[in-house]
Amino acid sequence: MKFYSLNNPEHHVSFKEAVINGIAPDRGLYFPEQIQSLPAAFFEEIESLSDQEIAYSAMLQFVGDTIPPEKLREIVHQMLDFDFPLVTLEENIAVLELFHGPTMAFKDVGARFMAYCLGYFSEGNREEVTVLVATSGDTGGAVANGFLGVKGVQVVILYPSGKVSEIQEKQLTTLGQNITALEVTGTFDDCQQMVKKAFLDKEIRKHRKLTSANSINVARWLPQLFYFLFAFKKAKSIGKEIVFAVPSGNFGNICAGIVAQKLGMPARHFVAATNSNDVVPHFMRTRQYQPKVAKSTISNAMDVGDPSNFVRILNLFDNDFTMLSQNFSSYSFSDKATKATMKSIYNSYGYLMDPHGAVGYLGLKKYLENCPDCYGIFLETAHPVKFLPVVEETLGFVPDIPPQIQKVMTGKKSTIQIATYDDLKAYLSKN
Repeated sequence: MKFYSLNNPEHHVSFKEAVINGIAPDRGLYFPEQIQSLPAAFFEEIESLSDQEIAYSAMLQFVGDTIPPEKLREIVHQMLDFDFPLVTLEENIAVLELFHGPTMAFKDVGARFMAYCLGYFSEGNREEVTVLVATSGDTGGAVANGFLGVKGVQVVILYPSGKVSEIQEKQLTTLGQNITALEVTGTFDDCQQMVKKAFLDKEIRKHRKLTSANSINVARWLPQLFYFLFAFKKAKSIGKEIVFAVPSGNFGNICAGIVAQKLGMPARHFVAATNSNDVVPHFMRTRQYQPKVAKSTISNAMDVGDPSNFVRILNLFDNDFTMLSQNFSSYSFSDKATKATMKSIYNSYGYLMDPHGAVGYLGLKKYLENCPDCYGIFLETAHPVKFLPVVEETLGFVPDIPPQIQKVMTGKKSTIQIATYDDLKAYLSKN
């Protein structure tokens, strides 16, 4: 399997090169040159397969010969050591909980997979790799946890000051060792632009081998397709067409779900639910893609004004808007609607959801208005305790704090404050 730059189809690299490079020299995202459907028998018999067997089969074609099959099996068994429950919420609606990993966010899977891959690639290699990553919330904590102590890898995380929750900040700023947090005066989009610019900076790359752990990196992005296969496995016996609704910021998660569809997974439709950062919903209405300055919301992990992975979604549908709209919809929702949903769902079902999950639920409900016989699955991407102020303000109580969160709350925050790209470059050049 080769990967090519979406800016230059003639630029081809292996999976290993795509992972280590992070982004192509022309700033294009890497994309698999082909996606081969899995055998029909795989989906017919999926209920008899373990999560690890499903993940191995799905990922095998993408890694190609860069990771031996036995090593890939070892990696997926190590990374998938927690559950992904599908919880029935109401008739024809279920929630896929993706927050049972070590940092209680869906990004644990991709971060772990990438960490194991880089750890394998760096064996016997004297050159140290620097993982440079921007986060709007959960990415930083998942990456920090996944890469903590990995030999030959340094991790530098950029996050927008004052725009992540206290728990999210603790998870990425208290670990030490090979993890450094840079607190940026600005938005997530500012952080992401700095990261992209650094990849193309020849002066930095002279003495640092850079890669990214954002969903622009294929090793972070592609493993997210596992969630959709796991959900299909659990919902297959219901016998209805499945609609997936995904709270979306940088659009990597829902893009991976569409890759699962391309692998042959039966799915009627995908719904990208956003907060007031509505660049993609606006595009689906007008066919005009107009990046904006990100707005701060209570669902901060989706505060993205120029989602990187949307270009991959367009490519999956051959840049054909008709084909895209037949398989994909996108709606935006306000903080007011998000809070109202959190409250009504808790009062009606006793189910505690975080703001991102509430946005996903709203998107699903909107689509199901025109498809009442479909079975809808929305993704709950982070544990509600990671957004305690919003939960307490909306529901009037503080939920129990899980052990994974308790252990980081007493840690001492350690960051380096920066405001411009020159600040980032100075740090990377001196350290």
